[in-house]
Amino acid sequence: MTKLKLSFLFLSVMSLAIFVACSAETETITKEVEVIKEVMVEAKSTLKTVQDRGTLKCGVNDNLTGFGVLTSGGTFEGFDIDYCKAVAAAILGDASKVEYVPLTASARFEALSSGEIDMLVRNTTWTASRDRDLGNDFTATTFYDGQGMMVYADSGYKTIEDMNGSTVCVLQGTTTELNLDDRFTSAGLDYTPLTFETNDPLQAAFEEKRCDGWTTDKSGLASKRAEFPASAGGPDSLVVLAETLSKEPLGPLTRDNDSNFYDVVQWVVFGLIQAEESGITSANVSSMAANPTDPGMARLLGVAFGDGKVADFSFGVDPTFIQNAISAVGNYGEIYERHLTPLGLTRSGSLNALWTNGGLIYAPPFR
Repeated sequence: MTKLKLSFLFLSVMSLAIFVACSAETETITKEVEVIKEVMVEAKSTLKTVQDRGTLKCGVNDNLTGFGVLTSGGTFEGFDIDYCKAVAAAILGDASKVEYVPLTASARFEALSSGEIDMLVRNTTWTASRDRDLGNDFTATTFYDGQGMMVYADSGYKTIEDMNGSTVCVLQGTTTELNLDDRFTSAGLDYTPLTFETNDPLQAAFEEKRCDGWTTDKSGLASKRAEFPASAGGPDSLVVLAETLSKEPLGPLTRDNDSNFYDVVQWVVFGLIQAEESGITSANVSSMAANPTDPGMARLLGVAFGDGKVADFSFGVDPTFIQNAISAVGNYGEIYERHLTPLGLTRSGSLNALWTNGGLIYAPPFR
């Protein structure tokens, strides 16, 4: 009998210990789940934020003609600006619902990560470190660029090798600065970098001939050359050397782990490309939507075809979001012709031609 009581007592103690341990573990798990739920609630999608706010905050350039510039009339215009408008039209149905936030090259990433802006469209190069270390997500490339060197036509410089001992103006905090050092160092060339945070003081230094060369993306050099003041010699006083120093794929950025918003921005980029391939323009998009010629066009424009059903890809916006974007800014080709062709950045034979014309501009199937 005593043996039986001892056995019963032992089992009771063990059961109590197991119960206490399980209760503690259950309590811990419950708290962990509550913390996870709390974090999930706090991590509000940028898409929902933009919809609730009624405006899109877009980080841009304000002094790069062709890409992003603040006009004398107080409005923003340019290739990158049109992507801000397109995303606003897609999400809010109104391309004017954009708050433009001008940013320097060195301040742009902090502005995105801190939530000061919703997206960044500011001639920004896609690199591995920016993608991973800075917590950014790049969409598909909207402009394939490459770094160049601009010099005065009477300088005698024909190649980078001719520039040993020169001083080069460059924006700080950019891949341009790193590429410049890579190129000169690897060639054993001495040079002095003269760095600036923004383009205005950089251009002033170049006009004063405090530097022998000006390096940035070739698109940026074309922009600055086109508007170079007559008092400093005008566009004909400058040449851009033939060499391309780097690959510079440019495009919009969103924050990491913000897939709902990222998906909308990404597919707006693709949608404008597909619109050009399909012959849909700002002028004919309404008639195309009213009478689509094939199921693919109907899916792109968010309208019915044949069976009367509208394809909804559950992006969290109206199925007509691409149609709204095209109505606001046109297709990819229209945006390019409006802003970049006048700078001499012709598409024919370039990487920025449609894939059907030998370029890299390509959209996945919208289905």
